[in-house]
Amino acid sequence: MQQPEHNATPARRVAFIGLGTMGYPMAGHLVRAGHVVTVCNRTAAKAARWAAEFGGAAAATPGQAAAGAEVVFACVGADADLRAVTLGSDGAFAGMRAGAIFFDCTTTSAEVARELAAEAAGRGLHFVDAPVSGGEAGALRGQLTVMCGGEAAAIERARPVALAFARAVTRVGPSGAGQLAKMVNQICIAGLVQGLAEGIAFGQAAGLDMHRVLEVIGQGAAQSWQMDNRGATMLEDRFDFGFAVDWMRKDLGLCFAEARRNGAQLPVAQLVDGYYAEIQALGGGRWDTSSLVRRLR
Repeated sequence: MQQPEHNATPARRVAFIGLGTMGYPMAGHLVRAGHVVTVCNRTAAKAARWAAEFGGAAAATPGQAAAGAEVVFACVGADADLRAVTLGSDGAFAGMRAGAIFFDCTTTSAEVARELAAEAAGRGLHFVDAPVSGGEAGALRGQLTVMCGGEAAAIERARPVALAFARAVTRVGPSGAGQLAKMVNQICIAGLVQGLAEGIAFGQAAGLDMHRVLEVIGQGAAQSWQMDNRGATMLEDRFDFGFAVDWMRKDLGLCFAEARRNGAQLPVAQLVDGYYAEIQALGGGRWDTSSLVRRLR
């Protein structure tokens, strides 16, 4: 697959905090693009392994990693984790120089994004909420889609660097808007995957050659990323990869909390969330989200 065009981007000094399924390869793409990268991870041994693999440096604390960096990227777990790596004497904000950008790729609440944007501004820093879509495969290929909330100027400064691991970096509005856009993304995916699961289960029950059927309908109005990338593995009952059910339920929880605040109705998303709870009860919390088809068999 074609890689992002980042060769013309001058080398920058950057940091990356959080080397999970997504962050580990994302930070690696920054090194491959020529940037000087210092990483920090809750498990120090993983940061040391990353540094040995990619040739970057590992720091003991977020603040140490962020020292001198123009852009500090993060991809951690949830609101509490993000506060933990940004705030306090060892947090990234304490180590960042004036004018530096904290580019947060974690999926969190819009509320914490606005909170940390205000805190950063008070310190002379910039905060961009920049959740990503594309899953583990997108992170490995450097083909993520990034939806950003925050100041336009800060996003434009960070954009050429972020394109090391992304195919698109787009501002969708002020602080918090990136997280809200990610919620829209997850709501849409929940319905799409459930529809695909039902169609596959129906076709199999009807005795159809579903590989052939997906090939045919994938050229028409039913085509989707989920069908193209998950249809075959759903037919093969393979779910040991990709975006985990546990993570999806965390994300949908953020959607439901925001919906309670803004009055939106999410009946299908709530239904599918219940189905994901059934998958968890089957021991599939770490299965890919396409495992919804398992409960129909």
